[in-house]
Amino acid sequence: MASMKFAPIAIFLAAFVVILAFNTSEANPQIDLLGGYDLIGVCITNCAQCKKMFGEFFEGHLCAEACIQFKGKMVPDCEDINSIAPFLNKLN
Repeated sequence: MASMKFAPIAIFLAAFVVILAFNTSEANPQIDLLGGYDLIGVCITNCAQCKKMFGEFFEGHLCAEACIQFKGKMVPDCEDINSIAPFLNKLN
């Protein structure tokens, strides 16, 4: 009789373990195989974010080319005018 009280708990725990075992979450971190972050990928992602924020005032292709040229060492920050100034243009 006592084992009947624990049956629902045991079923719940077994189902929980099965769900955890077969759960395949698809995270997409930009991590380099050598153990560091993929700086070029992070840089280009930031360029795309700035392009979304500033639209035609932001030269996204120039930003991406700079990411490749400097190997991701210069990562643009959309909220830091100094880091994105070379990629802003004036539209008349």
